[in-house]
Amino acid sequence: MTIPEDLLYTKDHEWVNIDADKATMGITDFAQNSLGDITFIDLPKIGIQVKQSEWCATVESVKAASDVYAPLSGEVLKVNTELSSHPEMVNKSAYEAGWFAVIKIADLTEKNKLMNFLQYKEYIESLSK
Repeated sequence: MTIPEDLLYTKDHEWVNIDADKATMGITDFAQNSLGDITFIDLPKIGIQVKQSEWCATVESVKAASDVYAPLSGEVLKVNTELSSHPEMVNKSAYEAGWFAVIKIADLTEKNKLMNFLQYKEYIESLSK
């Protein structure tokens, strides 16, 4: 399982890459692996305001439907429209081609509530005990 060291993570298995006042987000390799083959993704709408830890997207797989929560608050600037016709990209490349959305960050201090690579690694290891 891949856990990039340069990203931040939530306990709900979302990842975020912060670049100045923008954040690219998606679900982790752990999440996509747990879900199995992803068959549909309902992405947030461009222009909406999302709040940290609140629903922003839905992922459906052969196993279940799962809510995706915003890792940070802000305005959705861009979504990965490729996922509409190719949701399996998340299974193949959760951290690159499978990104969900870009958010204009409303409050950068919210990143302090997220986990770094080591904290997330320890967290998922604790789930399998």
